[in-house]
Amino acid sequence: MKTMKALLFAGILVFLASCATTTTFPVSTVTPAAEVTAKLKKEMKNVYSLTLIAENLSSPERLDPPRNYYVIWVVSDTGGVRNVGHFKNKNAKESEYRASFPYKPAEVFITAEDEEAGCKPVGIEISRIKFD
Repeated sequence: MKTMKALLFAGILVFLASCATTTTFPVSTVTPAAEVTAKLKKEMKNVYSLTLIAENLSSPERLDPPRNYYVIWVVSDTGGVRNVGHFKNKNAKESEYRASFPYKPAEVFITAEDEEAGCKPVGIEISRIKFD
């Protein structure tokens, strides 16, 4: 009976893990101490949720040259690039970003920018990932 419970529990864990894709951003040369992960999950038919967690991300004012925001950009599967928000970086310990999209993001990248609402990335690219 214990074996059946253990197998059932393991099967549920595998099922839950297969519902989301978690990816780690490559180490940045601009902010090498930062550890950024992205979790992409299909919620409904064409709705995807994205969660980014950044640990040890220094304040953008400490960069050279200093910036004001870490802006998050999403590339859609059709190739369009969109500013979807920024990290609210109160301390270096952990910053989080959550959003939902009516399309599957193909790429996510982070830049250090002077303006939070820019239409095109013009600042320093921190790191980038691609989803399969």
